[in-house]
Amino acid sequence: MKSAVFYGKHDMRVVDIKKPELNENDVLIEVRACGVCGTDVHIYEGDEGSASVTPPTILGHEYSGIIVSVGENVKNFKIGDRVAVDPNWYCGNCTPCRNGEVHYCENMISYGVTIDGGFAQYSAVNERQVYLLGDNTSFEQGAMAEPVACCLHGIDMCDIKPGSQVVVIGGGMIGLLMMQLARVAGANKIALLEPVESKREVAKKLGADLCIDPINSDVKKELEKNGFDWVNTVIECVGKPVTIEQSISIAGNRATVMMFGLTKPQETINVRPFEFFQKEIVLKSSFINPCTQKRALDLIDTRKIDVESMIYDVCGLEKLEEILSDASLRAKGKYLINPQK
Repeated sequence: MKSAVFYGKHDMRVVDIKKPELNENDVLIEVRACGVCGTDVHIYEGDEGSASVTPPTILGHEYSGIIVSVGENVKNFKIGDRVAVDPNWYCGNCTPCRNGEVHYCENMISYGVTIDGGFAQYSAVNERQVYLLGDNTSFEQGAMAEPVACCLHGIDMCDIKPGSQVVVIGGGMIGLLMMQLARVAGANKIALLEPVESKREVAKKLGADLCIDPINSDVKKELEKNGFDWVNTVIECVGKPVTIEQSISIAGNRATVMMFGLTKPQETINVRPFEFFQKEIVLKSSFINPCTQKRALDLIDTRKIDVESMIYDVCGLEKLEEILSDASLRAKGKYLINPQK
């Protein structure tokens, strides 16, 4: 089968390898769509993802497809089922798992990170990690379930209440998802900070009350002028120290600041502890997607959130390394890979 194999920093090769063999509890998925994620970029650049990567391995953890074979003990799925994958497989036996905090699992297996994932024509996955797609969900939409699930965990931690004022920093895919989920959670006013005009236009179509160019505008003045007089939640989706610091600056009294964007491991931020004291700011972060995959798929299938508007293109495996290495391409929107192309 054709696969994009990661051999190390800046070394991704499209090669033919043997189709994976099934264990008794596995299903074999013909991959139809796999998202290119910021975690894939970090790994390609030589940084860690959600867990350590040991090359050679097949990346890609946001994927969907159709089941073409099942192991002898598989009971819940059959050939022909359309499915999406939750990539993070928890052991259930370590201390975090036994305390109900499974996403801190000390023995976590992660498809597309610790073991082969979805940038290949076929992927063998334990049936525990597989979810049926709804009748209204395409393969492309199904591949977006994992990032939606991650965003749901972050939103759950933001303590958004009906009537809340929310500011989202960054109009990429994650920021646009967070914006929509904040509305579902009850936010009354939502502002998006994004320098790229085309992304601001998408955000307006998806329901943003206010879109601000943070490069050419006085953000605080624009927020105040448009009725954002007490920002309850700031969700940072860029992953840069300067935007995290900006989040703290524009947060209102007793606000929650969610650091959702993934920074490089060695990066630091400059903060004034007195500002936290003075405003009673709560600073939070969010790690992967514990038990939120089904909710994500339900929101997609019922059209409570729109994931299609942020998909820029669907490409074959041969385009993958160019996408991973070129930030200007990724800035255009979300790329999906269809290994069957």
